[in-house]
Amino acid sequence: MTPQEAILIAKYVAAACPQQRFNEHTPDVWGDILAPYDVIEARAAITVVAARQPFISPAEIITEIKARRADRIEAASLVYDGDPGETGLESARSIRALTKAAGDGILPPRTPAAVLGAATRLALPPGESGPYTGRAAAVRAAVGQAIPKATTGVTNPRVISCRICQALPGTSCTTRGRRRQDVHPARLDDARRLAAGLPPTDPAEDLAAEQRIRDAAAALAASAEQPAPTYEDVT
Repeated sequence: MTPQEAILIAKYVAAACPQQRFNEHTPDVWGDILAPYDVIEARAAITVVAARQPFISPAEIITEIKARRADRIEAASLVYDGDPGETGLESARSIRALTKAAGDGILPPRTPAAVLGAATRLALPPGESGPYTGRAAAVRAAVGQAIPKATTGVTNPRVISCRICQALPGTSCTTRGRRRQDVHPARLDDARRLAAGLPPTDPAEDLAAEQRIRDAAAALAASAEQPAPTYEDVT
């Protein structure tokens, strides 16, 4: 809140509470106390407090602002999956930014079922072509981060989807519904090929290679079961 906005807030309180005393120093003091808060949130809080009592203090305005923010955060049903590539500090910053976005009203209210189902299409940061759905898009839209993009010569498996578990770009791989600490080897291989400027691997070629390996292993096992040749066999 700026000093000019503090003056407007003092005038608003004076109009809402005509019996409350003010002087020329009141806007300065209130401005110092309410400086960390948004003027729109302060004005909304004043209307609530003034409806139940004839006098208003800055502390009561702050209490109402915090209560309304807490309600919005709870209604947003926040879930943050995290990023295996993040440090603890980066993860904490992401969570704080996501929480602030919910308190500011940027994230809409969602039921827990909607969060777990990840079925709601959410806004993406500017410049994202998308579309992406689910919690990864929610986090990056709120925090102001973009879905990771491929950079030539840099291997980042999270810039692409996973053909094993169908994880979307920017999200973690999963195994039997549980988030993995690493990514599937096939996703890492695809990312390496992308970074090297090579076309993605053909799934049919992967299956054929796996079949050749199985056939070779079966042939080796069969030859190991054959009895060793005797002298009579040789002669």
